[in-house]
Amino acid sequence: MTTRHLHNEARGYQPERRKTSGHAKGHHGEHEGERKLDHREDAEAPELAAEAARHKEHGLAQQREVQMNVADKRPLPCPSDWTFELIEEYDTHISHVAEQYELDVYPIQLELISAEQMMDAYASVGMPVNYRHWSFGKHFLSTEKSYRRGQMGLAYEIVINSNPCIAYLMEENTMTMQALVIAHAAYGHNSFFKGNYLFRLWTDAHAIIDYLVYAKNYIAECEERYGLDRVEELLDSCHALMNYGVDRYKRPQKLSLEREAALRREREAYLQSQVNELWRTLPKQQMPITEEVDERFPPEPQENLLYFAEKNSPLLEPWEREVIRIVRKIGQYFYPQRQTPFMNEGWATFWHYTLLNTLYTQGKLEDGFMMEFLHSHSNVIYQPPVTKPYYSGINPYALGFSMMSDIRRICENPTEEDRKWFPELAGSPWLKALHYAMRNFKDESFIAQYLSPHLIREMRLFSVLDDDMRDALEVSAIHDE
Repeated sequence: MTTRHLHNEARGYQPERRKTSGHAKGHHGEHEGERKLDHREDAEAPELAAEAARHKEHGLAQQREVQMNVADKRPLPCPSDWTFELIEEYDTHISHVAEQYELDVYPIQLELISAEQMMDAYASVGMPVNYRHWSFGKHFLSTEKSYRRGQMGLAYEIVINSNPCIAYLMEENTMTMQALVIAHAAYGHNSFFKGNYLFRLWTDAHAIIDYLVYAKNYIAECEERYGLDRVEELLDSCHALMNYGVDRYKRPQKLSLEREAALRREREAYLQSQVNELWRTLPKQQMPITEEVDERFPPEPQENLLYFAEKNSPLLEPWEREVIRIVRKIGQYFYPQRQTPFMNEGWATFWHYTLLNTLYTQGKLEDGFMMEFLHSHSNVIYQPPVTKPYYSGINPYALGFSMMSDIRRICENPTEEDRKWFPELAGSPWLKALHYAMRNFKDESFIAQYLSPHLIREMRLFSVLDDDMRDALEVSAIHDE
């Protein structure tokens, strides 16, 4: 299903690749045996043939044993400390279950990193390569200070939308947590990156790493040629407008009324010239003299400010336009992730829960593994009540996971209320319905389409109207109505 590369980024260690020369070695052994057979007496030939048969039977038995290790019911070992071999074994079993659920993923590359390297990844937005800017260092120092003081924890993983899909795993994780984040990131997020329409529309997973290498080298060259201060000032301005430098919709360039009229006249003239010879003899009309009118520029408001500045600014030099384009392209790459945090995390959480529970049902995981896994999973999807002082909004993991699970519930065990609200969804195959929802929606449309009354009551959701013209907030809708 996937090509997996596993190495320890922190220690610079890469395990030796599995040897695949066994077939060639076997042929070499056969030829060597033939050469020896030529020098032996005929009486020794039956003994050699019997020995070769025993070796062949032993090799087939070893192959059957390897296949049995994948298909048998023995639980996987679950020590606290992970090893590279054990991570690869868990990954193999998880990939087999992911295939059963039709998860389409990019090839997977697992990287094991230290806490400091995880903070580096935080600072560079998870990218393995990036250009230099002071804001990345500021982010790193802020994260490091909070982490050292115990004011924040680090993510168990970071995953990159690239091909191959790079998943960073923390060295400090236990084996259970490594299996959880492999299922969550390497198969959950990975399949979402490859399947969701926003990522397919706006990102190119095959080229992003190469483009980042180009961006880093180009900006470094500009710093050497034009000076650090000048490049830094330009990057500061671009970063300030990065969120306003993205295209939100794919659409063709709209023609002005004058251009449409000109194209219509050209089409009419062409048709007349094909059917009417007298058309060619008509004198060309003189263009009417019109007074110059100040036209508005641009004729319509622009949503992508960086693109507008790059194409229309009269003062920018070519290298400055290219730097703006680099920042704009990177901002566009992250645009789908800002539009889908609830769906993305909900999809990944649903699948790490489903994949590991399926392995447990198959007898591959022990009870101790599941206790640690469920403890971490419950912490991730916990939604603090609005009355608590540490409430900071709706948890994307909680709402996303609940909505994905609710879609499966509506498909498998619909109520009369579900049949009324979701007539096409109730009773349909749940796997097909989930894949359709993942591929064709973003957070805004997904919540509008699939948030059920049952889940609204279960999560005790309500709507608050904050009107500046009023002295108090108004609860405009509540879950028990």
